[in-house]
Amino acid sequence: MTLGPQDQSKKPKVTSASPVSLKQLAAHLKLSPTTLSLVLNDAPSAISIPQDTKERIFTAAKELNYRPNYLARSLRVQRTHTLGVIVPELSDGYSAMVLSGVEAELSKQGFFYLTASHLHREDLLENLPGVLIERQVEGIIAVDTPIRFEARLPVVNVSGHEKIAGVTNVILNHKHAAELGVGHLYDLGHRRIAVLKGQSFSSDTEIRYDTIVKAARKRNITIDQRLVAQLEGDSPSPEVGYHATKQLIAGGEKFTALFAFNDVSAIGAIRALEEMGLRVPADVSVLGFDDIYAAAFHNPALTTIRQPLFEMGNLAAKTLLGKLAGKKNGSSKSVLNVEPTLIVRHSTAMVAL
Repeated sequence: MTLGPQDQSKKPKVTSASPVSLKQLAAHLKLSPTTLSLVLNDAPSAISIPQDTKERIFTAAKELNYRPNYLARSLRVQRTHTLGVIVPELSDGYSAMVLSGVEAELSKQGFFYLTASHLHREDLLENLPGVLIERQVEGIIAVDTPIRFEARLPVVNVSGHEKIAGVTNVILNHKHAAELGVGHLYDLGHRRIAVLKGQSFSSDTEIRYDTIVKAARKRNITIDQRLVAQLEGDSPSPEVGYHATKQLIAGGEKFTALFAFNDVSAIGAIRALEEMGLRVPADVSVLGFDDIYAAAFHNPALTTIRQPLFEMGNLAAKTLLGKLAGKKNGSSKSVLNVEPTLIVRHSTAMVAL
C-alpha cells in the first residue's frame, strides 16, 4: 500500500544526522514512549520487557542519535545526578589525584560533577557553593577547602578538620604519618631535621606540623625553630619549596634531613640544596608527603609519605552518594580516617658520618 501525501506527513521522519526525541524514536519502533523510557533508564520494571525488544531499542537509539533530555528528566524526577566539587586549584598534583578518585566512583554510579576552583580567595570560598547550588547539584565534595557556607546539602570534605553539622570529613591519620616519616629519618641516624611547614591556608598545615614535632619529641629530638620554614604564596609549583629551603640554608644552621610539607615543595627543596652544592641524599636526605605521580620519576626518586589521594576521593564520592541514598553504612559518621604508607625511594639515606 502506498501512502498518500497526507499519510506521508504522519510517518515519523528520523535520520542519523540529527538527534531524535523519545516520541520520534518510539514511533519509529512502534513502541510506547513509556516502554522506551523504562528500558533506556534501566528501570526495575523493565525486567518484564523481552530482551530482543531491549536490543532493538538500544540499537535504534544509537543509530538515530537519540539523546535523552536530561533537563526535562531532572525536572520530572527532581534529580540531576550532578555533584559539585570545590578544590583550591586544578593544576597541582594533590587535587588532580583526589579528583580522579571522585570521578572513578561517580562514573560507575551514573553521576556527573561540576568542578570549581577557589584559588584561596575569600570571595570565591563564600560564593562558589551558591553558584553550584543554583546549578542544582545534589551534594558537594570539598577538597582541602574551608567550609564557608551553610551545609544545606550533603557535604563531604577531603582533608577537612572542622567539626560542622552535616559535614563528613575524610582525613589522613596524621599521627601515624608523622611516626612513619620521623621514624624513617631517625632510623637512618638523622637528628638535625629541618621542616618545611605548609602555607597558612592549608587545612593540613597545623596538624601535620604538630604531629611531626610530637613524633620527634618521642625520640628525644627537638625540632629547632631555626630549622623550620613556612611555605609562602599560593603557587602550585616547586618554587615555594625552593625559596623556603633557600631561607633555611641562609640561616646557617646545619641539618642532615628535611621533612617537606608535600612532594611539590620537596622537589623545590632538592633544587635549592643542589644549587648550594649539597648532594641529595649523600649530604641531606629529603622526605616528601603525598606521593603524587611525579614523585617516583623525579631525580632522585622521592621518598615520601603516601597519602592515598585517589582512595580519599573515591571514599568521599561513595560517602556522599550514600548520604543521597539515605544509607547508614558510614554516611552518618562525621570523620572517616584513612591510613598513610611510607614509600622509600632514593632521596633518603643513612646520615653521613
